[in-house]
Amino acid sequence: MALGLLSSRGAIAAACEGDFPNPITDVCWNCFFPLQIGSISMKFGQPDNGDPDPPFFCTCPAPPPIFIRPGVGLSFWEPARVAEVVRTPMCSPTLNGSVLADMPFVPKGTNYAHQDTSEQAFYHVHWFQYPVLSWVGMGISQGICFVPEPMDMQYATELDPLWDDDELAFLINPEAILFANPIAQAACVADSLKASVTKFGIDALFWCSGSQGSIYPLSGSHATHNGGVDSTLATVHKHVARMHRMGLAQDTSTLGAMCMNLPQPIVRKKQYKQQMLFPIPQTQKGYGFGAASSFWGAGKEFPYKGEDFSYLIWRKRTCCAL
Repeated sequence: MALGLLSSRGAIAAACEGDFPNPITDVCWNCFFPLQIGSISMKFGQPDNGDPDPPFFCTCPAPPPIFIRPGVGLSFWEPARVAEVVRTPMCSPTLNGSVLADMPFVPKGTNYAHQDTSEQAFYHVHWFQYPVLSWVGMGISQGICFVPEPMDMQYATELDPLWDDDELAFLINPEAILFANPIAQAACVADSLKASVTKFGIDALFWCSGSQGSIYPLSGSHATHNGGVDSTLATVHKHVARMHRMGLAQDTSTLGAMCMNLPQPIVRKKQYKQQMLFPIPQTQKGYGFGAASSFWGAGKEFPYKGEDFSYLIWRKRTCCAL
């Protein structure tokens, strides 16, 4: 009852637009590919992140008395999370434009110009578990590779005091001081070029987000605002990096993680790709962090109903399937 009252109060206090995603028509189902079984690959026109092929035969530890479980090496992309990037605190485009709570003391999202004509943006992020493979009953989701999860809001930056303060955010990313120099930032040009050509950036340049600039600080502010699409893509990358740094996201894509997820405090960019769900679904192809939005982003931002965004986050899984 309390949540219902808060939601209705928030809907009156702030504008919030959204639509429930249609899991059939709004999802880029081709983004499930490339699918690899050993060295056999099926791509269906989707970009490959360049990972090595999984072994055709593999083994994993098992409880006694078996001890060893044999399997087949498999890799695929799963639609695992939804990231909402919004200006109004607790506005949820994924939940039909509901304001989940009235939070007047939480800063609102903005984008504004400075006197030197540069612009800056600030957004909040909501991170949902989104087990859409289970909903549509795909067979692969019922095998050994499947980790059962309910739909749930896993994280909301409105409740994180570090998200709206760049100086406090330094507590979880002190290495940012190493990249606040022209040489480190110039290296991001290479990341941008590779992401534009292959649709995936360079993992070694983990501080770069390709065409969207730097991921530091790991907070909600974006210092080079050139439009809502690019700024929110950068914000999603920041948030994923932050989730890995705090141990709330793990390695699911390397050969070492075939049997179980592993800690990964520095995000591996090639583990993720995203597609827009709202305001206009983009269902043709998935793009890695840093890929230029000019390929698909034209017309995706517009006044009033098109200034908050949600993205379906595809996560690569490499596993030893039975």
